[in-house]
Order: sequence, then C-alpha cells, then structure tokens
Amino acid sequence: MATTLTAPRRPVTNVRRNPSAAWHHLDVVLIGCVVAVSALGLLMIFSATRGPEQPFDYSFLERQTTFVVLGLGAMAVTALFDYRKVRDYAPFLYGGAMVLLVAVLVVGSRQKGTQGWFQLGKFQLQPSELAKLALIVAFAYLGAQFRNDVDLRRFAALLGLCLVPMALVMFQPDLGTTLVSAAVTVALLVVAGCRSRHLLALGVAGLLGIAVILQSGALDQYQKDRLTTFISQDDSRGTGQVEEASYNLNQSKIAIGSGGLWGKGLFQGTQTRLGNVPEQHTDFIFTAVGEELGLLGAASLLALYSVIVWRVWRTAQLARDDFGSLLCAGVLAMFVFQIFENVGMTMGIMPITGIPLPFMSYGGSATITSFMAMGLVLNVHMRRFT
Repeated sequence: MATTLTAPRRPVTNVRRNPSAAWHHLDVVLIGCVVAVSALGLLMIFSATRGPEQPFDYSFLERQTTFVVLGLGAMAVTALFDYRKVRDYAPFLYGGAMVLLVAVLVVGSRQKGTQGWFQLGKFQLQPSELAKLALIVAFAYLGAQFRNDVDLRRFAALLGLCLVPMALVMFQPDLGTTLVSAAVTVALLVVAGCRSRHLLALGVAGLLGIAVILQSGALDQYQKDRLTTFISQDDSRGTGQVEEASYNLNQSKIAIGSGGLWGKGLFQGTQTRLGNVPEQHTDFIFTAVGEELGLLGAASLLALYSVIVWRVWRTAQLARDDFGSLLCAGVLAMFVFQIFENVGMTMGIMPITGIPLPFMSYGGSATITSFMAMGLVLNVHMRRFT
C-alpha cells in the first residue's frame, strides 16, 4: 500500500515568548496587597458613614469606589509608561506641581483653616498630594545625576528642591503634608549619599525650625493644640482648647480599646455607628478597624502594609539604575511615615495631624496619588531587566 507523506507540523515550542518583556515581571504580590487594603478601606468607610439606622448613606462609599477605580487606572497607566521616560519629563512635572501650589493659594477653596483645594464640580483636587509625588520624581532625577557624590553645593541644590514645595504647602497651612514631605526629603538625602555632617546640621536646623513654627503665628491655635495634645493627654489641668483638642484622641482610644481581640463585628461598633469619633472616615479610619475587627483585624491590616513596604524596598534594591532606586526609596519613605504617623496618632503615641492612611482613608487626591506611587514602583520592578 502506498503511504501518504504529510508535512511535519511546526512544534508549538518554537513560538517562544520573550522572557524579558516587562509585563512578565509584574509584581502581583504588591498589586494583590494594594487591592486588599483598598477593599478593606471601602468597607470601613461605609461602616463609618452609613449611619446607625436605615436608610443607609451610600454616598461616601460610591465616591470612594470611584476614586479607587480611577486610582487603579492611574496605577496601570503609570506602570505602563517607561519610568526612564518619566525622568525626561521630571522638570516639567515638578514645575507644574509648583504652579498648582501657587495657584491654590490665590484661587483655591478654604476648609477648616486650610486653603489647599480646587473645587472642580463635586470633586476636590488637592495639589499638595500631587506635589509629594512630583518632589520624589524631581529628587530622583537630580540625585541620580550626582551618583552618590553629594558635596555641599549639591546637598544645597537637593535640599532647595525639596524646601520650595514644603514652604508653599506650609503657607496654606497644611502641616501634615509638610511633615510627610520632610520625612521623604530626609530619607532621599540619606539614600542619595549625603554626608553625615550635612545631615546632622539639617537635623539641628529642623528642630530649631519646629520650635520657631510652634512659637510663631504660622499655625492656628487648634493646630498647635493637636500637635501637643498627645504629650499632655493624661493631664486634667489643660485649658478648654486643649480639652477640645483631646476629644478626638480620647474617642479614638475608646474605639480601638473596645474592640478587644476579635472586634465587635462588621457594622457593629458602637463608637462607629454613633459617629463618636470625628473625622473617622478620613484621618481616623484605623479606629473603625480596631473597634469592629479587633486586634486581629488591625494586625492583619498592618501585615498587609508590611508586605507592601517589603515589596517596595525589594524593588528599590533590584532597580536597574539610581533613578529607579531613588523613586522607590521616596515612595517607601512616604508610605512608611504616613502609616506610622496615622496609626500612631489614633493610639496616642504620635501627634495628631491631618495625614490620611494610604488606601484606607476617604479622599480622592490622596487615594489616586497613592495608586500612582505604586504604579511607579511597579514600573521599576517590571523593567529591572531591560
């Protein structure tokens, strides 16, 4: 019998994928932790704003869900746009942020003694949040050019780059964001290789500056009281203003302490349902976690934050260039300080400032900026081989 010859099939294995393609190195662990914290944040914001009885208020949940969706989109775009091209636009990003900071002082809206927002319909844009990210990008751009050789002149240039947005934010005045920027500045100066004597001189100048600010009229009295309340929180001899400033802290500690090990259950927190903790859905969102989910819930949240911090630190070490390392170091410093300060102030071990808890607190500008910061880290991680 005649045999029929057929052409051999091309093996599927010949069609090979490029293992160095950026999307093959996406940090899914980091993304998973960010999404998990954001989902928990939505639950806690709804719990803190729904009200004690039906019909429940869904407006805050709906708006924050919109912010999270926009943030995820911003993170994706930031991750896909090669961070080395971002370096080329760093001066323009920094300049644009400074223009916004000046503009908000002229035509911005004022809330609770701070003129720091643009009212865009139902949405409020807070330029100081974007300025934090612009500061990190600009510092990484300039610091990478010095290649760990930072003499006094270069130290002054890097410090001046950071002091400009900090001064503009203090004019609003927004002490919380200024403190975050200060922490980022110090961390980046250390990573950039600044000399010890310059850092020591900066530390002394910083302490003197804090003393001058507290004694001057740069801050309103209620802001000074919030900063100093945690020192005298057990002193019953305080003035009326100090006692009023202590109310948030006292209610915060009651909420966290009443949660115990297991918590009172989702939507079952007494302090949360009755709205006893002011600003609970923003600066004091951690109290809702402590009361309703207990120590285990709060520890789980901090564990997720720890993984996020670890992945950012790991990416800083794996970065292909100094620019990428400095980007990740700046994002790391920003998140570590915000988490430590926010959680610490709810427990009375840190001064009370208007610093949101990343991915948890209600707010559009802060949420989207946090997602964009994570996008930069993902960007550096994805391109560490190319």
